[in-house]
Amino acid sequence: MLAERREALRNALNDPDEQVRQAAAGALEQIELLGELDDLLRQAAEGARGERVKALFALEKARSDRVYPVLLQALDDEDADLRAAAVQVLGRRHHPPTLKAVLKCLKDPEPAVRVHAAAALGYFGDRRLIPYLVAVLKARDDALACAAIDALARIGDPAAEEHLLTVLHDPRSKVRVAAAEALGRLDF
Repeated sequence: MLAERREALRNALNDPDEQVRQAAAGALEQIELLGELDDLLRQAAEGARGERVKALFALEKARSDRVYPVLLQALDDEDADLRAAAVQVLGRRHHPPTLKAVLKCLKDPEPAVRVHAAAALGYFGDRRLIPYLVAVLKARDDALACAAIDALARIGDPAAEEHLLTVLHDPRSKVRVAAAEALGRLDF
């Protein structure tokens, strides 16, 4: 069955319509990824450090719920780069049951993980996250404050506007720039 599907999609790569060719290429990529999923999951959990990071990022494209246990496990890894990779992927996948774990990463001891966690929360689009992101706006870390500002804009809820207007007067220019750009992205 999978072989027939793969063959049909390979034939569709020669279709005269460009959109059909693009759709077939995307579908083939998904099928190949599905075939590699077991290897990716194993590499993400047990491989060498570099392999683990690559595998975690590759899991972003996998259309399977089997990726979540591995991604969540990586959030507890002692290696900050693995935690950062996992939180980024979880954010882009924005699977609601993983929200609490991503939110918890705002308290990670590593600054880069906190920055990626703040950015990741914006992908969930959940207005309940606004107070957590607002609390981060006063962080001394400019990158963390800017990531929280971006997340507030991505959530796009009117409740975030007053906070974005406030940080437009922050003493740090990077934060003010991020606030101005975020205010421009609000579509209400």
